[in-house]
Amino acid sequence: MVFSTPVFLYLFLPAVLILYYLFPGIKVKNIIILISGLLFYSWGEPIYVVVMIISTMIDYFAGLIMNKFEGKKLPRRICLIVSICMNVGLLGIFKYGGFIFENINAVFGTSFNIHDMYLFGLDYLPMDLLPIGISFFTFQSMSYTIDLYLGNVKVQKNPISFAAFVTLFPQIVAGPIVRYNDVAAELDDRTITLDLIYDGVIKFIIGLSKKVLIANSIGSLWTAVKATDFGGLSVLGAWLGILAFTFQIYFDFSGYSDMAVGLGKMMGFNFPKNFDYPYMSKSISEFWRRWHITLGAWFRSYIYIPLGGNRKGLGRTVFNLAVVWVVTGIWHGASWNFVLWGTLYGVVIICERLFLGKLLDKLPAAIDCIYTMLLVVLGWVLFDTPDLPSAGAYISAMFGGTGILFDETALYHLTNYGLMFVICIIGCTDLPQRAVKALSDKLTAIVNYAGVAVMLAMFLLCTAYLVDETYNPFLYFNF
Repeated sequence: MVFSTPVFLYLFLPAVLILYYLFPGIKVKNIIILISGLLFYSWGEPIYVVVMIISTMIDYFAGLIMNKFEGKKLPRRICLIVSICMNVGLLGIFKYGGFIFENINAVFGTSFNIHDMYLFGLDYLPMDLLPIGISFFTFQSMSYTIDLYLGNVKVQKNPISFAAFVTLFPQIVAGPIVRYNDVAAELDDRTITLDLIYDGVIKFIIGLSKKVLIANSIGSLWTAVKATDFGGLSVLGAWLGILAFTFQIYFDFSGYSDMAVGLGKMMGFNFPKNFDYPYMSKSISEFWRRWHITLGAWFRSYIYIPLGGNRKGLGRTVFNLAVVWVVTGIWHGASWNFVLWGTLYGVVIICERLFLGKLLDKLPAAIDCIYTMLLVVLGWVLFDTPDLPSAGAYISAMFGGTGILFDETALYHLTNYGLMFVICIIGCTDLPQRAVKALSDKLTAIVNYAGVAVMLAMFLLCTAYLVDETYNPFLYFNF
């Protein structure tokens, strides 16, 4: 992926917003959204924009046919099945094809290769590369046909409006997952006010600062640790490394989500919140109610509830939760690490549902938080190590498996990143928000002026960082 964040922020984004504000009328604005979304996606991976267009067209025409056969169950169900199969099929081919072939070869001793996909007429695509954000835009597009089938939304007959929904560039590649129902009314009629633009700018700068100033800074430590031999890691070095990733992925992903929500506000859309201070959770169940909220809502609405939710007895509830969490792991990536990661969370959440939750309620809140964060941190080891043996080696190092408590490298990292860890710990709680609210209640005017100055300073600092640094990964672009 060739994607320059400084170029996007300081050339593409202002140009799009200027055009968006200059041209009146929702129809013209939706055309601008569509064109800018396609350009933005093509900027990252030009050839794979065709995948997004295919997904969009399938669901648009499926919606039209469903509407034509209103009241007739069979043709509507066929359209729904086609939509789901084609979108899941795109995921299967591009995201999971290599993983599927790898396991088939391991079991049957065959030598199939992802590059053999020319059998499906896809030989012109680089099958070893993953289309940016494919899990996001396919889920987003599918939400329309599913909700239309269920009667939760009305058909969108305007192809430009529907395509604008799928290609909304603020959140097209890394969420939040915006379901059609979230923005259906705003696609046809939205009001852009100065207050909404102001709120959007503030939200965008906060997200940009979380991503650039915090996630990038702490993430460089995890990059350094992950590049070492796990068999030689000290206990301190291993914990510092995975804690760095713990903070990096939160500030990276929540920062991008904040930027998307902010840009949405600037364009007249109200995207759903995606994070709610998840590292303050007192159980794994609570953690997943606060982390990647839109993904959890998607799975709850379209998998858990259709399977029966908790309405068909305890045994069925346990089964439904197990299905959702295996799928959650697979959604995040094509490897056994992700399958195990999702499965383990499912097991813990089932245990909390059966008996562990009642025990946690009786324990001090601090113990609950430690329990939750320990499991979350161990989960991140599975999430961001290349394979299961590597994950096992890393967890072993965390608990003294290498026999090294600390070394010079770990002490050097602790010295260099100590202040950043303090900033991360404070930043992932609601303490800053509460402090600002307490001050604004007493000194409203002063705090407002000071807030504008701070936001401007943060934006300039982000600009300086982006111009000077080359390390600028967006972690969830890979999903």
